[in-house]
Amino acid sequence: MELVHGHKPISVPAGVPVWNGDPYSDENLTDGSGFFRMLWENGPFTYLSRYGMLACGGYEVTRGVFSDHERFVSSRGVGLSDFQLEEPWRPPSIVLEVDPPYHTRTRRVIMRALSPKVVRDLRDAFKADAEMLVDRLLDKGEIEGVADLAEAFPTSVFPKAVGIKQPDARKLIDYGAMVFNAIGPDNELRRRIMARAADIVPWINEQCQRGQLTGDGIGAAIYAATDDGEIGEDEAGMLVRSLLSAGVDTTVTGIGNALWCLASNPDQYELLANDPSLALPAFEETLRYTSPVRAFCRTAATDTSVAGIPIEEGSKILCVLGAANLDPDHWPDAARFDITRKTTGHLALGVGVHNCVGQNIARAEGQAVLTALAERVARIELTGTPVWRPNNAIHALDSLPVRLVRK
Repeated sequence: MELVHGHKPISVPAGVPVWNGDPYSDENLTDGSGFFRMLWENGPFTYLSRYGMLACGGYEVTRGVFSDHERFVSSRGVGLSDFQLEEPWRPPSIVLEVDPPYHTRTRRVIMRALSPKVVRDLRDAFKADAEMLVDRLLDKGEIEGVADLAEAFPTSVFPKAVGIKQPDARKLIDYGAMVFNAIGPDNELRRRIMARAADIVPWINEQCQRGQLTGDGIGAAIYAATDDGEIGEDEAGMLVRSLLSAGVDTTVTGIGNALWCLASNPDQYELLANDPSLALPAFEETLRYTSPVRAFCRTAATDTSVAGIPIEEGSKILCVLGAANLDPDHWPDAARFDITRKTTGHLALGVGVHNCVGQNIARAEGQAVLTALAERVARIELTGTPVWRPNNAIHALDSLPVRLVRK
């Protein structure tokens, strides 16, 4: 069988429109509005002729496929490569890229390490660190929002929470870029970052070993599950690795995107500055509005159908979360950034058994930063043109020049 970007190409299902464009072009990765609109107009599914696969972007269908772990599995890869047909570039994540019952056992371990009590304790530390960082940035006035804030905060507080003794912010960010670019096609973005794997991956793997972690962090709590045989040492290391791959880049992106949203919508920042309790709703609206993880794939485990469309076993389906979170048929005034919106049900952090294991920590980090800004900053002003960074899965800023005006 001849594979297309690591998966079996399928024929066009009856009744499905064909699109010859490239969802992974730089234009569509940095501004997906045209791609999203095409998905909505085409109905439940669109056939991507370049990749021999399906895509969905309407809220109801996307949520249905993305959450149905029995018919549409993650264990065959959440990117274009089908792990049943092609060996992945690294051992698969034993949280993100497995399904029940194995997923149930590993997720139980990691969720215990990320218990509500752990997150509550971290929330106070995040708040203090965010306040100190914002105070320093106010002294500068004009800042580079991505490097100075969005990257600086998570790469400081999250590795400390995990128990990484000697964090390297650049390697953590680059590893996240590698993981998310790797789930796309074999394009220039993927090839360029994968060329750095020999420098980054060994360092990441070393940091995940028990002896490299402090005894009081999330990593140590995961390794505690090896003491009674619940999981093995190798599995514990892979769970820590999952935290580092998913717990940094997505939060960096969420915070950077929140800063952009608030700077671009001064009326919404005024609401936040007048009522810092809106920090968490503002972060949730950012997640809906910008979808830091733009899309993940699922693979049909059996011949089935959705919305009357026949889907053959082995079909790769690109679930475009960014489109679903802006679907005007589901969200009133969907294209408006509104921090008072009821965002319950957005798909930015997943849904079903594969919802993001670290979502409560991500929310705590985002809330801490936005609260510190609201309490100290009167206005956030754009001082240059924001630049978006192409990535095969993440919708992130590369540059965001802003001025913070003190209250």
